[in-house]
This record gives sequence, structure tokens and C-alpha cells, in this order.
Amino acid sequence: MIGVSILSVIILLGVLIFVHELGHFLAAKYSGVGVLKFSLGFGPKIIGRKRGETEYLLSLIPLGGYVKLLGESPDDQLSEEDEKRSFLKQPVWKRILIVAAGPLFNIFFAILLFTLIYMTGVPVLSAKVGGVEKGSVAYQAGILKDDQILAVNGKAISQWEELAEAIGKSRGKPLKLKIERNRTVLEVTLVPQLMKAKNIFEENVEKYRIGISASSYILFERKGPIGAFWMSLKQTWTISKLTLVGIVKMIEGVISPKNLGGPILIAQIAGAQVKEGITPFLMFMGLLSINLAILNLLPIPVLDGGHLLFFIVEAIIGREINLHWREIAQQVGLVILILLMAFAFAMDIGRLNIGFINDLLKMIGR
Repeated sequence: MIGVSILSVIILLGVLIFVHELGHFLAAKYSGVGVLKFSLGFGPKIIGRKRGETEYLLSLIPLGGYVKLLGESPDDQLSEEDEKRSFLKQPVWKRILIVAAGPLFNIFFAILLFTLIYMTGVPVLSAKVGGVEKGSVAYQAGILKDDQILAVNGKAISQWEELAEAIGKSRGKPLKLKIERNRTVLEVTLVPQLMKAKNIFEENVEKYRIGISASSYILFERKGPIGAFWMSLKQTWTISKLTLVGIVKMIEGVISPKNLGGPILIAQIAGAQVKEGITPFLMFMGLLSINLAILNLLPIPVLDGGHLLFFIVEAIIGREINLHWREIAQQVGLVILILLMAFAFAMDIGRLNIGFINDLLKMIGR
């Protein structure tokens, strides 16, 4: 299990890092900026090969990567010819393009993955009733376990998600359900009720419900290229929105920071998904690719979002931000990033339930 987890997380992070850095690399090449290094991983070089002016590296620590651009630092000594191809001498819109390309490539990659997955086929819950709450609207309307919902207000459905969406959008108006029971088609009319429920963030919310639960019966859904692409866009938007809301909820204190996970948790999930099959693993890869993009776009110095913030401010005020203040912001951002990584590692180790480490974490938390 450990070997599978390690191998799967290396593949997972390797692919996502490659995609991210490829975005920076191609945008730099397109903009006429020199690229000195393209590295997968940090730290000491394992292998490397130079083609043209660019050295392609595989480095020891597989928790990131980088693209080193010509003239990336103000201290670089460059010839007059190289000055024209240096990063810092480019118009601000080109620098924004180069920096934004990494996260954007992660988003595009997720859309591509989801499109291929939906074209290949994904398992979905059918609109078959698994249980009926006693005294609920559905119970009073005569709906029984194992009833198959065929249509809502004349619109044919086959998936549980379609039924849930129709109930949620009803706003308490009557719904006419077409039901198949023992090869007999019946029609019932009921009015969804607004009831208390828990959302994905364990918050109390009100939702329209009729008092039924899904069965475990699974359908295999396959879509054509256009339908798959559209579904991939919806999936990407949903995950992006949930990620952003999750970050806000964590800042507000609604979600515990203990839900943060680092490489160990990622490895555990990746290993479990590989055992489930290639499709769940690729779905997890797409989800993580979107998370990586959004986290990189946060306005924290040293992340892509921090650089973008500086460049946007520069574009607004018409001059570069003072180097001294940028360096201070970078140092603060680095400290924040290190603390977040350390906390995520601590949460990972805590989940492993190793006795003496857990005792140490409790002592630190006192």
C-alpha cells in the first residue's frame, strides 16, 4: 500500500508540476523571453540536459518545480542583446501573461482531463429511490423504496443529480413525478418542503426536500465530445467555487484548519484512488490541478498571485513598486508559506496516529 501511495503521488505531483511549469515556459518562449532552466523538483540535480540556452532538470525534492528566466533578478548582469530578452525588461502585460500561464495551464489541464473522463464514461447514481422518510412529503404521496423516477414535470431524468436539482429549483411549487414500479408507470404530485440540512461545510442551511434517499444502483454515463466538454466546464467551475469558498470559510473559522492536508494526505488519497481504478485517480488529479491553480493565484508574495498583484499595481500606477518593499513582501510571503506547509505536514503526521509524534503535537498545542 505504501509503495503504491508513493508511486502514485510522484506521478500525480510530477504531472501537475510539469503542466504548471510548462505554462510559464511556453508563455515565456511566446513572449520572446529567454529560459535558462526548466526543473521538475527542487534541490540537487539528479539528471539534466541542456538544449540551446535551456537546461532541463530533474531535481531531488519532488514537491514543486521552477522555470528560471533570463533577467529574472535585478542583479543579473546581462549583455545589451540579452537585455531585450530579459523578463524584467518586458512590458507589464507580458510579465502578467507569463506568470498567469502556470495556473491557467492547470485549469486547462483539468478541463481536458474531465472531458476525456466524461467521453470515456463515469459512474453516476440513478434516480432510483433507496429509502423514504416516514411522514415525509414523499411518504404521504405514496412513493416507495425501489421506485424509479422517470420524469419531473414532463422532463425525462435518469440520474439522482437531475432529481435533486429539480427539487432544489422548485422553490416549493408542486412537482409532478412519473414513477415506474413493478413495470407499471404511475404519476404522483407533491410539494417539496423547506427543511434544515447540512451543507458540504457542515453549516446549517435550508433546502427543499421531499424525504427520499438514493439507492446504490449505478448508471454508466458516457457523453459525446461537446457534451463532455460542457460537463468538464461545469465540473471545473464547481470545484473552483468550492475551493474558494472553502478558503474563505477557513479564514472565517467555519472550517477547522485541521482539514488542511499536505503531501502525506495527498499520497494516501492518490494511493486509494489508484486502487479504485484509473478514472477515480484522474478525477482526483483534475481536482488537485484546480486546487493548485487557485492556491497559486492567492495574493501571497512568492506565489504566482503575489507576483501578479505587484504587476497589476505597477500597471495601475504606471511605475515599478520599490524593490525594497517587494523584497520585504517576498520574505513575509515565504514565512507564511513555510508556516502553512509545516502546519499541513503536522496535520498529516497527526492523522498517521504515531504515538510519540501525537504526544509532541499535543505538547506544542498547549
